[in-house]
Amino acid sequence: MSDKNKRVAIIASSGGLETAYKVLNIATAAAALEAEVAVFFTFDGLSIIHKDAASLLTLGPGKEHLKENFAKAGVPTVSELIDTAKESGVKLIACQMTMDVMGLDRSHFIDGVDVAGAATFLDFAFDADVTLNF
Repeated sequence: MSDKNKRVAIIASSGGLETAYKVLNIATAAAALEAEVAVFFTFDGLSIIHKDAASLLTLGPGKEHLKENFAKAGVPTVSELIDTAKESGVKLIACQMTMDVMGLDRSHFIDGVDVAGAATFLDFAFDADVTLNF
Protein backbone atom coordinates (compact mmCIF):
# COMPACT_ATOMS: atom_id res chain seq x y z
CA MET A 1 0.00 0.00 0.00
CA SER A 2 1.31 3.43 -0.84
CA ASP A 3 1.60 6.31 1.61
CA LYS A 4 -1.64 7.75 0.18
CA ASN A 5 -4.77 6.63 1.98
CA LYS A 6 -7.12 4.80 -0.37
CA ARG A 7 -10.88 5.37 -0.31
CA VAL A 8 -13.59 3.04 -1.53
CA ALA A 9 -17.16 4.34 -1.92
CA ILE A 10 -19.89 1.74 -2.40
CA ILE A 11 -23.58 2.28 -3.10
CA ALA A 12 -25.87 -0.62 -2.20
CA SER A 13 -29.20 0.04 -3.91
CA SER A 14 -30.29 -3.54 -4.54
CA GLY A 15 -31.44 -6.09 -2.03
CA GLY A 16 -31.05 -9.83 -1.91
CA LEU A 17 -28.53 -12.20 -0.45
CA GLU A 18 -26.28 -12.08 -3.51
CA THR A 19 -26.01 -8.31 -3.34
CA ALA A 20 -25.31 -8.41 0.39
CA TYR A 21 -22.40 -10.78 -0.19
CA LYS A 22 -21.04 -8.67 -3.07
CA VAL A 23 -21.19 -5.43 -1.10
CA LEU A 24 -19.80 -6.82 2.14
CA ASN A 25 -17.08 -8.89 0.45
CA ILE A 26 -15.71 -5.86 -1.38
CA ALA A 27 -16.09 -3.59 1.66
CA THR A 28 -14.30 -5.94 4.06
CA ALA A 29 -11.57 -6.76 1.52
CA ALA A 30 -10.92 -3.06 0.94
CA ALA A 31 -10.80 -2.44 4.69
CA ALA A 32 -8.35 -5.34 5.08
CA LEU A 33 -6.16 -3.57 2.53
CA GLU A 34 -6.29 -0.52 4.79
CA ALA A 35 -8.64 1.52 2.62
CA GLU A 36 -11.14 3.90 4.13
CA VAL A 37 -14.54 2.46 3.14
CA ALA A 38 -18.07 3.85 3.18
CA VAL A 39 -21.19 1.99 2.06
CA PHE A 40 -24.33 4.00 1.30
CA PHE A 41 -27.44 1.82 1.61
CA THR A 42 -30.46 3.11 -0.30
CA PHE A 43 -33.79 1.71 -1.49
CA ASP A 44 -33.72 -2.13 -1.50
CA GLY A 45 -30.11 -2.05 -0.27
CA LEU A 46 -31.43 -1.00 3.15
CA SER A 47 -32.50 -4.63 3.67
CA ILE A 48 -28.81 -5.56 4.10
CA ILE A 49 -28.53 -3.54 7.32
CA HIS A 50 -32.10 -4.13 8.51
CA LYS A 51 -32.54 -5.93 11.84
CA ASP A 52 -34.67 -8.49 9.96
CA ALA A 53 -32.04 -9.03 7.24
CA ALA A 54 -32.03 -12.80 7.78
CA SER A 55 -35.63 -13.01 6.56
CA LEU A 56 -35.43 -10.14 4.03
CA LEU A 57 -32.33 -11.30 2.14
CA THR A 58 -33.31 -14.05 -0.27
CA LEU A 59 -31.74 -15.53 -3.38
CA GLY A 60 -33.13 -15.14 -6.86
CA PRO A 61 -35.05 -17.95 -8.54
CA GLY A 62 -32.87 -20.91 -9.42
CA LYS A 63 -30.09 -19.81 -7.09
CA GLU A 64 -31.39 -21.25 -3.83
CA HIS A 65 -28.57 -23.83 -3.81
CA LEU A 66 -26.03 -21.05 -3.28
CA LYS A 67 -27.03 -20.61 0.35
CA GLU A 68 -25.94 -24.18 1.13
CA ASN A 69 -22.81 -23.70 -1.00
CA PHE A 70 -21.85 -20.58 0.97
CA ALA A 71 -21.93 -22.67 4.14
CA LYS A 72 -20.03 -25.58 2.56
CA ALA A 73 -17.34 -23.21 1.33
CA GLY A 74 -16.95 -21.69 4.79
CA VAL A 75 -18.12 -18.26 3.65
CA PRO A 76 -19.05 -16.10 6.64
CA THR A 77 -22.71 -15.24 7.07
CA VAL A 78 -23.97 -11.78 6.17
CA SER A 79 -24.21 -11.01 9.89
CA GLU A 80 -20.59 -12.07 10.40
CA LEU A 81 -19.46 -9.96 7.43
CA ILE A 82 -21.29 -6.94 8.83
CA ASP A 83 -19.57 -7.46 12.18
CA THR A 84 -16.21 -7.69 10.39
CA ALA A 85 -16.99 -4.54 8.42
CA LYS A 86 -17.88 -2.60 11.57
CA GLU A 87 -14.79 -3.90 13.41
CA SER A 88 -12.67 -2.83 10.41
CA GLY A 89 -14.02 0.72 10.47
CA VAL A 90 -16.26 0.49 7.40
CA LYS A 91 -18.81 3.31 7.53
CA LEU A 92 -22.33 1.96 7.08
CA ILE A 93 -24.67 4.77 6.03
CA ALA A 94 -28.44 4.46 5.65
CA CYS A 95 -30.02 6.93 3.24
CA GLN A 96 -32.23 9.32 5.19
CA MET A 97 -34.44 10.19 2.21
CA THR A 98 -35.14 6.55 1.40
CA MET A 99 -35.86 5.81 5.04
CA ASP A 100 -38.39 8.66 5.09
CA VAL A 101 -40.03 7.45 1.87
CA MET A 102 -40.24 3.86 3.16
CA GLY A 103 -41.43 4.85 6.64
CA LEU A 104 -38.32 3.50 8.36
CA ASP A 105 -36.33 4.89 11.27
CA ARG A 106 -33.12 4.03 13.14
CA SER A 107 -34.91 1.38 15.18
CA HIS A 108 -35.28 -0.77 12.05
CA PHE A 109 -31.52 -1.09 11.56
CA ILE A 110 -28.62 -2.83 13.24
CA ASP A 111 -26.39 -0.97 15.66
CA GLY A 112 -23.48 0.94 14.19
CA VAL A 113 -25.32 2.36 11.17
CA ASP A 114 -25.17 6.10 10.53
CA VAL A 115 -28.13 7.87 8.97
CA ALA A 116 -27.30 10.60 6.46
CA GLY A 117 -28.28 12.11 3.17
CA ALA A 118 -26.71 11.72 -0.23
CA ALA A 119 -24.62 14.87 0.23
CA THR A 120 -22.81 13.31 3.20
CA PHE A 121 -21.94 10.21 1.18
CA LEU A 122 -20.93 12.30 -1.83
CA ASP A 123 -18.57 14.32 0.34
CA PHE A 124 -16.78 11.03 1.05
CA ALA A 125 -17.10 9.73 -2.52
CA PHE A 126 -15.65 12.87 -4.14
CA ASP A 127 -12.24 11.77 -2.88
CA ALA A 128 -12.72 8.04 -3.50
CA ASP A 129 -10.19 6.08 -5.51
CA VAL A 130 -12.77 3.38 -6.26
CA THR A 131 -16.53 3.76 -6.55
CA LEU A 132 -18.91 0.83 -6.95
CA ASN A 133 -22.64 0.38 -7.23
CA PHE A 134 -24.53 -2.81 -6.47
